Amino acid sequence: MRRFWRRAALFLLKVVLGFYAFWIGSLILFRWVTPPTTGVHVQRRVESWFRKGPYEKRFTPVAMAKISPHLRHAVVAGEDTRFYSHWGLDIEAMADAAIDATGKRKRLRGASTLTQQLIKNLFFTTHGNPVRKVVEWTLAPAADFILGKERVLELYLNLIEWGPGVYGAEAAARYHYHSPAAELTREQAARLAACVPAPRRRRPAAMNHYGAIIENRMGQMGY
Repeated sequence: MRRFWRRAALFLLKVVLGFYAFWIGSLILFRWVTPPTTGVHVQRRVESWFRKGPYEKRFTPVAMAKISPHLRHAVVAGEDTRFYSHWGLDIEAMADAAIDATGKRKRLRGASTLTQQLIKNLFFTTHGNPVRKVVEWTLAPAADFILGKERVLELYLNLIEWGPGVYGAEAAARYHYHSPAAELTREQAARLAACVPAPRRRRPAAMNHYGAIIENRMGQMGY
């Protein structure tokens, strides 16, 4: 019996190492190549099969130079204010979230960095589970090191959901504002950033309050 468990443990270790080799290899490739699809893209396609409904995918990756600086700043201000100072994990935000979880707050603050969110979008689905979180925690520092901050942000802006079947800044700008991502105004960018936490439910036109909060935070950060 002991021999069986040793073999089972060794097999499991090989599987885990195989997955990590795939993820790290993919991150190295993504330093230069934008993936044509992601885990979340696949999730939405599968969901459409189960609904027996149409599947639309608006997805036009562009270089960072073709994305308005306002949107880059708004997403950082809205999702990860310490993006440029942490190493993939925001320990301070994680500590705050843990305190909130053991306290009396009804709503827990998020602690996922842009890098962690990118890993989720690339390799997983929107369904949360402890295993995914552990992978995010272990891969985020590697992703920050392999890709660098600007590439992490570029991939993030090009891959995340911004509405049903809408992926990335260029598709979002054209879908919501009928303009290219390069021409987004400060207010439009803040409203788009306000949709990121719930992109399939929120619409920029309804993000007056949260959009204004993000604009104010952008000003406080010097943007």
